[in-house]
Amino acid sequence: MSTEFVRGTRLRNAFNRETFVFSGLLDNRDVARFGVILETGGSGGGNALVHVHPGADEHFAVRSGRVKFVVDGREQVVGAGGSVTVPRGRPHYFANAGDGNAELEVSFTPAQQHLRFFANFVTLTMKQPKWFSSAGDPNVLLIALVLHAYRDHMYLAGLPIWLQKLMFAVLAPLARLAGYRLAIEPLREAPVPARSGFAG
Repeated sequence: MSTEFVRGTRLRNAFNRETFVFSGLLDNRDVARFGVILETGGSGGGNALVHVHPGADEHFAVRSGRVKFVVDGREQVVGAGGSVTVPRGRPHYFANAGDGNAELEVSFTPAQQHLRFFANFVTLTMKQPKWFSSAGDPNVLLIALVLHAYRDHMYLAGLPIWLQKLMFAVLAPLARLAGYRLAIEPLREAPVPARSGFAG
């Protein structure tokens, strides 16, 4: 069953000072597209954690403000009207580089289930803040549960992916025993071929 948000639905990760803007179905096999608002000091990628997306290219279009992107250790600051594409498998993170809010459009190609992945994560920060440190870092068991459920969507940079998969497969059942749960489960069937999740 597809999950749908009312157009313009906003979910805020208070730890990262990052707001996701969704609309429509979360399930589209071609492209996953959504809006991101970074407040002053806000960051994307889980507290500016360097990470990789092994199965999809990620494209950023900056709508307003200034955003710092670090890709493969190289930093660039992009202003309104600029864009950055991160090829799949490349380590990266991004953060607000200005004094006010920055707004971006983010898209993943192919979509996989990135809309569900991010909607799940930000919903957990809102409904289960105790599962995160005061700095916003998720408990390691929660990381294992989420990244094992959404396999091949995101991994930490610096560790072999095969090793992370093994670790998460071992730890995910322990996470469930400890009471951790997903807010939005991944689909077991292929996503529908139409309608994106971006609120523009």
